[in-house]
Amino acid sequence: MLDAFARALAQAFMPRVIGLTLLPLVTMTALALLLGWLWWGAAVAWMQAALQAWPVLDWVGARLSVHAPGGLAGWLAPLFVVMLATPVIVLASLAVVSLWLTPVLTRLVAERRFPQLARGPGASLAASIAWSAGSLGLAAAALIVTLPLWLIPPLVLVLPPLIWGWLTYRVMSFDVLADYASAEERRAILKAHQWPLLAMGVLCGYMGAAPGVVWASGLLFAALFVVLVPVAIWIYTFVFVFSSLWFAHYGLNALQQLRAERTPAPPAPVALPPERPAVTDASWRDAHARR
Repeated sequence: MLDAFARALAQAFMPRVIGLTLLPLVTMTALALLLGWLWWGAAVAWMQAALQAWPVLDWVGARLSVHAPGGLAGWLAPLFVVMLATPVIVLASLAVVSLWLTPVLTRLVAERRFPQLARGPGASLAASIAWSAGSLGLAAAALIVTLPLWLIPPLVLVLPPLIWGWLTYRVMSFDVLADYASAEERRAILKAHQWPLLAMGVLCGYMGAAPGVVWASGLLFAALFVVLVPVAIWIYTFVFVFSSLWFAHYGLNALQQLRAERTPAPPAPVALPPERPAVTDASWRDAHARR
């Protein structure tokens, strides 16, 4: 796992890989800015109205002497919108990278490190989309169910990375093997290497949680919003690109080892009895004369 991490980190900064992150960055940034321009004010106003419906919030604001416009609800409304928008950005970034870039990055790893690894029957595009969509749906449900717990300081540092990690593990493990492993090989690898792959996903989840600080800063400091939003989206994209490389190195190596274990060993050579010296007429006459 550490060897795959080091190899992925070295390849993540290759100019070719950095270039691959730019097209999703442009697409996602344009979409995010368009949605923000259309719905940001309305979303904050709706959230502020929802928060002001809680009498306890006014009581807490009075005790804290919050003098922001709209009171404590006006101060918290942008943060709550961030909490709702961040999962959408993360899920969209993961979906774009897994379906768009992961196959390209997996081929790059295979060409450079596993040139002799034969491509198997693989999974169809429909199967890959169905697997990713199902995983995204489960992760989105988990996010919605656990969202109230994010207000508890210790849990906000644990729950989102765990959910991102599980999702990254599910999506990346499938996609890096989709073009090279058969369905049976894929199931065998996911079963045998479940815990290392899950640990890799959780670590990637914590790396993916870091850009949330940049994203929140972009919403709090409106003057830098247009600059910081693309930065945050690019960090999300880069983290998932690195995750693709890490899972590709680990998964393809596991596939190569699995096939090596299943390849029957060549039969051992049969030991032949030692050859007897050939009997010639001269040797027969000498043996007869000695008798």
